[in-house]
Amino acid sequence: MMESLRRAEVESVADPIRVDIVSDVVCPWCVIGYKQLERALMLSDLVAEVHWHPFELNPHMSEQGENLREHLAAKYGTTREQSEESRARLTQLGEALGFVFDYRDDMRMVNTFRAHQLLHWAERQGRGQALKLALFTAYFTERRDLHDPEVLAAVAESVGLDRQEALAVLAEGRYAEAVRERQSYWVARGITGVPAMVFNRRYLSTGAQGVDSYFHLLSRLAKEQAV
Repeated sequence: MMESLRRAEVESVADPIRVDIVSDVVCPWCVIGYKQLERALMLSDLVAEVHWHPFELNPHMSEQGENLREHLAAKYGTTREQSEESRARLTQLGEALGFVFDYRDDMRMVNTFRAHQLLHWAERQGRGQALKLALFTAYFTERRDLHDPEVLAAVAESVGLDRQEALAVLAEGRYAEAVRERQSYWVARGITGVPAMVFNRRYLSTGAQGVDSYFHLLSRLAKEQAV
């Protein structure tokens, strides 16, 4: 009944709502935020045109990466108890939204610059969204090393991209400069944390705001577009 009422609240519009999402592939709240947005779109019967943009949580991360728990403790002063609580909360939220977080003690934080280069290439092939979601799963569900070119190429292949070309893109650093430029663009506009979502190039929403919050924002945008 609630779903039917919510659907009735939103007027249908011809044009999709543009959503620019600035995020990193190792950001758990980016997964949660996107899944909440996805659920809100389903409830509203609206269509979004999603554009993903690169952001590195740890641009100076070493080639070897760091143990995730130790990394968070050093960066934020997170205690083991706080870490366990956060992981449990994320796991619960993910489950409710259809996403699996499988945290383990040996999970590592990695450098994601290569992943963003591959995503830039995938966008040019019309597979950017598919690869982005696959990378979220590869890291949080399968605990794979997203700094490893072989892993990245395998994930790219799983969404229909050419594995050998993916390896070549990474080996050449073909889109390194383009990714740096895109990162700088958003940082220059005040984006210092993710997820950051910009709706119809006008409304900025930061963090994972929840299904209801996204639903109401989408309703507002739909009414504006219908005028």
